[in-house]
Amino acid sequence: MNQPTALQPQPLEWGHGPRTFDVFLEPTCPFSVKAFNKLDALLRHVGEDKVTVKIRLQSQPWHIYSGLIVRYILAASTLPNGREAAHKVMQAIADRREEFEFTDHCRGPNLHVTPKQMLERLREYSGVDAREPFDRADLQNMIKWHCKYARQNGVHVSPTFMVNGLVQADLGSGDEVGVWAERILA
Repeated sequence: MNQPTALQPQPLEWGHGPRTFDVFLEPTCPFSVKAFNKLDALLRHVGEDKVTVKIRLQSQPWHIYSGLIVRYILAASTLPNGREAAHKVMQAIADRREEFEFTDHCRGPNLHVTPKQMLERLREYSGVDAREPFDRADLQNMIKWHCKYARQNGVHVSPTFMVNGLVQADLGSGDEVGVWAERILA
């Protein structure tokens, strides 16, 4: 019996500059969504030849579907054009955040949504069908990597920002892109 080919995720990285800007995001968190929606502007402002933006997924248990959604994004990253597929999924979530989150983290219409229905919603809104890799047990290795990387760097909440490997506790999603750029280029 043939073993399935190992999953090959594409890194969730944009730009190719020598400076790094790691952004730890929980996809349904309103503050993470605010940060995510500024990343393209940041790349334009700083220049893709000067910075590499790396999205790190930070699943958080108080966002009840967080684990399922992070798994789907990482599954998307293993598809052909995986980086772009994962970005489409993240953008679909950002554009319709309330359809992936619970009111006050514990109630509301999503209380009646099954995990299978949530997966279908992700596929439908993003146009990315990541159900096959989502169903692979070895996908959990990628999830564990994101968790370990965050822990090793002292990251516990989202969004958290790192510049050149150092956590920037005073940067936040409410900062203007220019503030982030200034820190990256310092």
